[in-house]
Amino acid sequence: MTDSSTTAPAAPAPRKGLAALELDTRLLGMIGAFVLIALAFHLASDGRFITPRNLFNLTIQTASVAIMATGMVFIIVMRHIDLSVGSVLATCSAVMAMTQTAFVPDWMGLGLGHPATAWLAIAAGVVAGAIIGAFHGWLIGYLTIPAFIVTLGGLLVWRNVAWYLTSGQTIGPLDETFQLFGGINGTLGETTSWIVGALAAAAALWGLLAARRAKIAHEFPVKPVWAEAVVAAIVVAGILGFVALMNAYSVPTRLLERQFAARGEVMPEGFTQGYGIPISIVLLIAVAIVMTVIARRTRFGRYIFATGGNPDAAELSGIDTRMLTVKVFALMGVLCAISAVVASARLTNHSNDIGILDELRVIAAAVIGGTALKGGVGTIYGAIIGALIMQSLQSGMAMVGVDAPLQNIVVGAVLVAAVLIDIWYRKRTGARD
Repeated sequence: MTDSSTTAPAAPAPRKGLAALELDTRLLGMIGAFVLIALAFHLASDGRFITPRNLFNLTIQTASVAIMATGMVFIIVMRHIDLSVGSVLATCSAVMAMTQTAFVPDWMGLGLGHPATAWLAIAAGVVAGAIIGAFHGWLIGYLTIPAFIVTLGGLLVWRNVAWYLTSGQTIGPLDETFQLFGGINGTLGETTSWIVGALAAAAALWGLLAARRAKIAHEFPVKPVWAEAVVAAIVVAGILGFVALMNAYSVPTRLLERQFAARGEVMPEGFTQGYGIPISIVLLIAVAIVMTVIARRTRFGRYIFATGGNPDAAELSGIDTRMLTVKVFALMGVLCAISAVVASARLTNHSNDIGILDELRVIAAAVIGGTALKGGVGTIYGAIIGALIMQSLQSGMAMVGVDAPLQNIVVGAVLVAAVLIDIWYRKRTGARD
């Protein structure tokens, strides 16, 4: 006989004030750390850090590491590590450089400047990265060699494979279409940037509205309308503010004069033009969206976090953790290839020192961004902000004239401090470490 007097559990009391916004405190902490770093270097550099020019350069310098950091989140969430990302990037860069300057011209008769050259090179680099990553995953998943050992060996192997591919020479200049992915050589311009920004803001508002409707449909508690409006205003202001910042960095007058002269025109008096959003940042945003969808909306993503949370339980529940390991490392290899496109395009050539110490920067970005070293926890946006913090530190120290050895000491100390703060935070909030 059932007890008809049983009552449903009371609904949680609605939050008030700033708590009603339900903002991610970890995200706020990382943004606050970036703001403090920026202000400190701005004061130390006599006002040279927070300028459109420096912030524009900071974003394009961050793109390569940030793209790899999104993949490192999945690697660490699954309780592995990848120490070879910088060397894999170098090999992919060498493959793409040789494809543009030797393989395609010799085998297909297509030289630099042909519309297909850049895309064939990128395809070759992505395939190479996927094969290398899948090979690492097979060694780790099926032969049960620890990831630390496999990727430590890969760090040496792939660095020198890149050297042999190019005979130790710097390969360049690369195809002009390929260089568009590097940053300052490829930007959207002011008008297109505003259009992209408006579309992104509209998409963000639609996403917030769709999420609210879904919660209401499933009878989940939702924020007050005013709190939703405040969050929407913050998101839109952030997107449009970023576009305004990128547009505020003006193309040098002499470069504009040459562009007008090349078209047989005379530049009007007082004419100015902003660079706009770099294509490398558009690429980073696209990667971030895809990786976030994979993490939150796909079975593949759910399996990754389930395996990282409890590998034994995941295997007993029927997840093929060995093949999952192969797929995750193959994905990491693809992201290394995409980063190689950005890094070599920014330099306009392939050099043998490309990607050196990137493994340190990528792992540090993921950890600073809140990815738990014991697996199961991590976010894509956190890794990107972590990469931005790391690059801000290095860029700021270089700007104020800190010696290179001391820069590395500071970066290493910050990494350890970030892990310590993360441990304290998780203990305080009751989250798993």
